[in-house]
Amino acid sequence: MTAPTDLADLLNQVGANRMTATIATLASDPMAGRRVGSAGGATARAWLVDQLIALGADVRTEEFPVRAVPQVYEAPTVTWGDRGGTEELVFGRQVAIHPASADTSDIRRGALGVAGKDDPAGRWLVVPAEMSLFDAYRDTRGAAGLLVRRPVDAEGWQFTMLAGPDPGPLPVLTLDPDTHNAVLTAATAADSWLAGATPLRRDDVTGTNIHARLRQPVPDGADLLLTAHYDGVGDHPGLRLPGASDNATGVAVVLEAARTLTTALPTGAGLSIALLDGEEVGALGSAHHASQLRAEGAAPLVINVDGAGRLDGAAAVEAGGPAHRLLALLDQAGRHAGVPLTAGPVASDNRRYGSAGFAAIGIGAGMGGYHSPADTPDKVDPTTLGAIARLVVATTHLAAAAPATLSSSIGDKR
Repeated sequence: MTAPTDLADLLNQVGANRMTATIATLASDPMAGRRVGSAGGATARAWLVDQLIALGADVRTEEFPVRAVPQVYEAPTVTWGDRGGTEELVFGRQVAIHPASADTSDIRRGALGVAGKDDPAGRWLVVPAEMSLFDAYRDTRGAAGLLVRRPVDAEGWQFTMLAGPDPGPLPVLTLDPDTHNAVLTAATAADSWLAGATPLRRDDVTGTNIHARLRQPVPDGADLLLTAHYDGVGDHPGLRLPGASDNATGVAVVLEAARTLTTALPTGAGLSIALLDGEEVGALGSAHHASQLRAEGAAPLVINVDGAGRLDGAAAVEAGGPAHRLLALLDQAGRHAGVPLTAGPVASDNRRYGSAGFAAIGIGAGMGGYHSPADTPDKVDPTTLGAIARLVVATTHLAAAAPATLSSSIGDKR
């Protein structure tokens, strides 16, 4: 590849087709949702290592411990009824297992009651929407379990969470709003009941980050670190959770940016990639990496991408650490790439680097079907992929040659 002579030429080399192919691979059946410590995560990691080696990178992996990852080990059977009849609930849509649930593989049957109102003994207690789970626990002596309202996405799926509270003493099921309303109404009448189990174990596993060095910086030269998490929440029994937007899109953007920048950075600038594991369990991969960088005395400029599925007006940008210079460059890059920017939360790995004292920015551009079976490759907009990749390429290229002091002009949506 001939190195481009200016930034416009460089941005023209960004290709959406390569990124969509990356997303399709990472969201495919063999990757099984890429949960940390899973076989699907290992399959994804091996494929990503091969991609980075093909770019000419010096690649290594780094393991770290991850404790108590919640995993549904069989699809729960949940039925309920009253004088009007009986209904079996659909796993993933009408019912799911709350991450604070105790592990119960045997089906428990009990009368329905209302938390905070009825005698809890032997009952499945419906937690009113305005009541917190913490408050619901105040009077649960002898209860069969708790039933909590949870919203669903536009396609009717409940979302999956791996990070969350420690397990409580009772089974806890989540119900979609319509089912929750129906069960709550039935709980005020006689002869209503529910039977269900919460097969949810917690496993200690090993997470593995992927690190790739493409260019070494000269002394006092800019050192750029592009990051994205490759893990997802993982499949459930009978349910595929592909993790296309979250975060196969971010990985695809980082790989495309690396491919574009490898031979085109200004002389003396360094470039490395971190594809991170364990983001879905509390950004543990980036926390591990950030502590390593501090111990080494490194000072990279960090650009993290999480969610590049569909641009809704403007890309969200969050800064951490001493990032004024990097924000100013990102603002310039947005103009070069034609991407509007807005200050907004990007609750991802960028926060771990920022809290460790590194200049870090997070970029997010939407994700459909968050943590559900609806997060499929067809929901990803190729135009958005190209826009965010150009934004990352432009920011990295400008940062590699920028003066030491710049100020930021990013604020509200432009």
